[in-house]
Amino acid sequence: MYNSDTFAEKGGNNVQQTTGTTEDTFIQGVRDCIPTLLGYISIGVAFGVVGVASNLHIFEIFLLSVLVYAGSAQFIFCGLYVAGAPMSAIIVTVFIVNLRHFLMSLTIAPHFVRYSALRNIGFGTLLTDETFGVAVTKLATEKRLGGNWMDGLNSTAYIVWIVSCTVGGMLGAFLPDAQQFGLDFALIAMFAALLVLNMQALQKTKIMHYLQVVGIVCICMYGLMYIVPGHVAVLLSTFIGATIGVWRET
Repeated sequence: MYNSDTFAEKGGNNVQQTTGTTEDTFIQGVRDCIPTLLGYISIGVAFGVVGVASNLHIFEIFLLSVLVYAGSAQFIFCGLYVAGAPMSAIIVTVFIVNLRHFLMSLTIAPHFVRYSALRNIGFGTLLTDETFGVAVTKLATEKRLGGNWMDGLNSTAYIVWIVSCTVGGMLGAFLPDAQQFGLDFALIAMFAALLVLNMQALQKTKIMHYLQVVGIVCICMYGLMYIVPGHVAVLLSTFIGATIGVWRET
């Protein structure tokens, strides 16, 4: 694991934020992650319950959370595992579902070029949908990201997710149906809140640009779903929309 206290810039100076921006500190990253934790906890507990129902041992649930660290992929793993799918099919499916992380990493990678390759691998490895949303919101208001801040954000989310999944596995015997508590809705609510915060920080012209890109993605996805499986259509349409969006901005 990379050290969040190492100096990032030449000369050994810590990144300093300009006036009106938050500090690039590990603690600030932890604080900015706190609003997303309800989503991690609720979905993590729900996955733990589903994992036990799928005949996974608590230690296996723990390992999945540590090594896979992707809610949707972990739920898919359980579904395919229960269905008796071969491990090769499970691995390929999980890989395809997680390809979106490649696109998210590409989005924020230009802001970490001053850091070492090893540390950048750490940033990308622990990046999730939620931490990406927080990072993009910060970019919209402050125009830059710091390594120490990203370490705090990612590490907090990672630890809380692992603990939540493990606790969910322990509670599995007492919560046979996690959906009856509406835990899965917390993730949707969290993404909606991140979207609102991000939109509030954007200029009107930017909002119109993004709405056009969303429209392109929806049209592409609708057409592609008649040709390829749904999860592939989502990836391809996102890639097409992102490419067109970048091209129109340049």
